[in-house]
Formats: sequence, C-alpha cells, structure tokens
Amino acid sequence: MALRWQARTLVVSALLAALTVVVTSCALALRDYPLSLAQVWAALTDDPAAGFARTVVFEWRAPRAIAAVVFGAGLGAAGAVFQSLTRNPLASPDIIGISAGSYTGALIVIVVVQGSYLQLTAGAFTGGIATAAVIYLLAWRQGVQGFRLIIVGIAISAMLTSFNTWLMLSAQLEVALAAAAWGAGTLGGLGWQETLVGGGVVLALLVVLATFGRALRQLELGDDAARATGTRAEPVRLAVIVIAVALTAVVASATGPIAFIALAAPQIARRLCRAPGIAVVPSALTGAVLLAAADVAALNLLPVALPVGVVTVVLGGGYLLWLLVHEVRSR
Repeated sequence: MALRWQARTLVVSALLAALTVVVTSCALALRDYPLSLAQVWAALTDDPAAGFARTVVFEWRAPRAIAAVVFGAGLGAAGAVFQSLTRNPLASPDIIGISAGSYTGALIVIVVVQGSYLQLTAGAFTGGIATAAVIYLLAWRQGVQGFRLIIVGIAISAMLTSFNTWLMLSAQLEVALAAAAWGAGTLGGLGWQETLVGGGVVLALLVVLATFGRALRQLELGDDAARATGTRAEPVRLAVIVIAVALTAVVASATGPIAFIALAAPQIARRLCRAPGIAVVPSALTGAVLLAAADVAALNLLPVALPVGVVTVVLGGGYLLWLLVHEVRSR
C-alpha cells in the first residue's frame, strides 16, 4: 500500500511538472503579439533567426512566466505547511492573516519609506513574522490547536485589513494608487532582478522545507506520537512556520498578496494523489500550475489585462464556498 501511494504521488508530480511546462509555454507564446512555439523555442535557444521574438520572449515575457511558476510553488508549499500542522483544509496564509501581515509590512515601506525592492522584502518578511508570532501566542493554550489558530488568525487578519486601509487613505494620492494596484496581486512589472532574487530565495526555502518532510508527517499524527518517534514537536513546528511565513512574505513583496493559491493547491494535490495527508512537493507543483494558468487567463481571456489576483480571487471564492459546504456535510 505504501508503495502504491508513493508511486501515485510520483506520477501525479511528474504530470503536474509537465503541465507546468505546457502552461509556461502558453504564457510565452500568447498575448497581443502572438508567437508560435517554434519562435518561442528559437528565442529561448538564442537562435539568430529569432529576431524580435527573442526580445519579446526573453526580456518581456520570461521573467513574468518564471515568476508565476516559482511564486506559485512557494504559495502552494506555504499552504501545505499550515494545513499539515493544523490538520484543517481552511488553514492557509491568506485566511489566517499571514498574508495580511506581510502586506502591512510592505505597505509601511511603500507609504512611509518608499524604499527599494529589498527593503520591501524585508518589510514584508518582518510583518509576516510579527503577525505569525502574535497569532501563535494568542492561540497558545498548552499547545496550539488548529481550529483556535484559524479563528485567531481570521480576527488578526480583519484588524490588519482595516489598518492597511487606513494606511492607504492617509498616504499621498500617487503612493496610495500604486499601493492599491500592487495590493490587488499582480505579476506585471516584474523584471529579471525581482524574479531572480525573489525566485532564488523561494527555491532555497523550498529546499530547506523539503528536509522537514518526515517531521511534518510525524506531526500530522499528533504531538505525542511525534515525540514518541523522536521528533521534537515545538522546535520543528516553529521552524516550518518561519519557513512558510518567509515564503509568503517573499511572494507578497514581489507581487502583492495573491489570494487562494495557498488555500486550494494543497487540497487539490491531496485529492489528485489520493493521499491521507498533505504532501509539500505535489502542493508546490499544483500551486505553480494554478498561478501560471491564472496569469495566462488574466492576460488573454478578456480584452483588458487583469491583475492575476483578481482571477485567483474569483476562482478561489468559488473553491472556498465548495470547501465550506463539503466540510459541513462531512461532519
């Protein structure tokens, strides 16, 4: 049985990786100036015959397409961590307030300091870590119970959302408009610098998170069972939460808060793999596919290009409604 589950997970992961390549190819080929797949390949391989197509693909579209894949994987993995720790499908950074905290930290940098991308990243990370610490402390009652963590997180998220609104209302008009556009969640304007720096940090965090895979599976059995197998429950929980918050903060600093990817990706991956628990790798690959596909839809489905966050909110809202109905019926 264990071999069967593992084999299915490997097959699903391979299919998700292949689907990611397909969606990324569509992102490079489609838009107002359509290209054939042959032209895209020529541009990526630096073929002299590519001509202007190389500028379109390599300079304009590739940073955004790569960012969608890497940042989507980061959000999917962050959602997997929180849902695995709480054993609750409603737990994700955007539901329990981590994304709102990262957004608050970034907004302070934008409105008060008007800082650089690295300062924005630092602000988002600080805001996310501070929010996670407050939620963790308020939810602590001789341990952290998943449902209590979600309720406290929703309350903190509501307060931070109000504070973020006040920040934008008190800012200068130009700064407030820029912050509002960024706050919708967008991959527009990303260049190679943001993609390489942010993507490199996300990939490094994913590698570190992969080393905690076995410990996460033990924590899903409960703290007592995890300790019985030699897993130090609280240090491991704290470490993976910090990694998940860092993933959320890095993505938020580059794209703004993109909702529902972290919520939906782990549950979709679990159902595809037919696994009893949440696996990080399939969740990350599902997040990559979802964000890349949402960005393609945001740029091509309507006459006017939309921020990708608008598409994820529309799709994610329907998914959240289905999830709530499903959870109520299963109890």
